[in-house]
Amino acid sequence: MAQVPVQPQLVNAAGNQLVTTSLYVGDLDVNVTDSQLYDMFNQLGQVVSVRVCRDLTSRRSLGYGYVNYGNPQDAARALEVLNFTPLNGKSIRIMYSHRDPTVRKSGTGNIFIKNLDKAIDHKALH
Repeated sequence: MAQVPVQPQLVNAAGNQLVTTSLYVGDLDVNVTDSQLYDMFNQLGQVVSVRVCRDLTSRRSLGYGYVNYGNPQDAARALEVLNFTPLNGKSIRIMYSHRDPTVRKSGTGNIFIKNLDKAIDHKALH
């Protein structure tokens, strides 16, 4: 299995370096709680905050959340170790969170792949 490199520092449009310590956690089971995410991710470094995103009206989980670390090394280690780990019987998917919308919407680095066999899941594609 290939090693996942530590996320390099990103540079935004203003030329400022951004150190990534925030992780997006997707494909969450609807019953996953903030405390479950905290307990899972805090094993790999000091977690600053966690949040499972919920519908404002029903309070039902939207199936994703965020975990914020105090330093980028802990975030990189969590991404490497916990990506595709089952939680409540469902494999979670972890990526770096980019809060700057210009980074997310730039299209840089996005790859679209179609006609994949139905047997290919997130982990196999990764």
